[in-house]
Amino acid sequence: MTRHEYTKDEVRELIKAEDVRFLRLIFTDLFGMSKSVDLPISQLDKLLENKIMFDGSSIDGFVRIEESDMYLYPDMSTWLISPWGKEHGKVAQVICSVYTIDGKPFAGDPRNNLKRLVAEMKAAGFTSFNIGPEPEFFLFKTDDTGKPTMEVNDQENYFDMEPADRGEDCRRDIVLALEKLGFSVEASHHEVAPGQHEVDFKYADALEAADNIQMFKMVVKTIAKKYGLHATFMPKPLSGVNGSGMHMNMSLFTEAGNAFYDEKGSLQLSQTAYHFLAGVLDHVRSLTAVCNPIVNSYKRLVPGYEAPVYVAWSASNRSPLIRIPGSRGLSTRLELRSVDPSANPYLAIAAILAAGLDGLKRNLQPMPAVDENIYKMTMTQRKEKGIKDLPDTLHNALKSLAQDDVIKDAMGEHLFESFITAKTKEYAAYRLNVSNWERDRYMEKY
Repeated sequence: MTRHEYTKDEVRELIKAEDVRFLRLIFTDLFGMSKSVDLPISQLDKLLENKIMFDGSSIDGFVRIEESDMYLYPDMSTWLISPWGKEHGKVAQVICSVYTIDGKPFAGDPRNNLKRLVAEMKAAGFTSFNIGPEPEFFLFKTDDTGKPTMEVNDQENYFDMEPADRGEDCRRDIVLALEKLGFSVEASHHEVAPGQHEVDFKYADALEAADNIQMFKMVVKTIAKKYGLHATFMPKPLSGVNGSGMHMNMSLFTEAGNAFYDEKGSLQLSQTAYHFLAGVLDHVRSLTAVCNPIVNSYKRLVPGYEAPVYVAWSASNRSPLIRIPGSRGLSTRLELRSVDPSANPYLAIAAILAAGLDGLKRNLQPMPAVDENIYKMTMTQRKEKGIKDLPDTLHNALKSLAQDDVIKDAMGEHLFESFITAKTKEYAAYRLNVSNWERDRYMEKY
């Protein structure tokens, strides 16, 4: 979406012209959950003067109760009027960053943290880190109380042309709503699993891309609800079918253009691209904790369901972790295929950027490309080629993260400590739970 930094006068004119009655201030917590504070339009002047205060101690991963007073500073380039919720008057919404009581960016705000990494990138001589996300989601039917059932809305497959039903109509309305919000939607289609969908929208620089992912999730869930459906970005809601990923297409730009492209380079990739690629590969086991942050993420990262499991790259093969799509010139990019839509996009993009910049800083070179199907290789063959496995549990991913100073620094001390503490507790709670699978398998046998 093309952003425009609205002035205070422009905002006041828009509010008057559109008869806006409410303001919605949006921010993101540690776990990637969008939060909001709703205000009557009478509070506009306070918003424009950065004087809207909220209780930060009530938000996961923010601050202790004795440090609770925090401010929401609106990013006026994200200002827009919502296409729904007009029954009681139009609602204008704006994405905010969190600031402390003394007017400093709050280190526990994932959005502030990404802005810090973008500043480091610019200091290294780059103008932007472009991200093209591909978030997938499932649509489930709901019961009479509006709760999601385990019944998907269709039994279609990849790119299938569905009969006109709630699923197809819902996806079309999602596209229309996104376009009203300024998204440039490039395609939408059914995914591999029954009830699974994907809507692709145009790339943007790192911060805008993260904002777009959060806005996209909100739109998908809102429109699905209107159709009596529940949209979920849970990575693996159903056994025996593909899970939902959020492939990240990425490229670094300078004033001269795409820094990953070199017409004369091997595969027409620049040394910058190879160093960045090597950095991501070098840190990817610890990146996994951030990019696949819930217990359920690791039910998707298993062989046989198209999600990557092994640390490798290729320009001619879709099974490795990182793929180099065929487009060149301005479209030259790397595609990291392991990320899933449960990830906090601000944290994930910041961590990926830090990993790639570390590869540049250390002039790392990637392992040789793997152009055959890795899933058909034996363990010995993979070992001979230096192909390692991704972590197979959240516990193992957290252990890798705890040992990686680059990714820890990319998160900052506040976010890292809050993240590692919360996720360690999450995995401990999972270990204590006895599942139906265990009872079915072991109760009578033992």
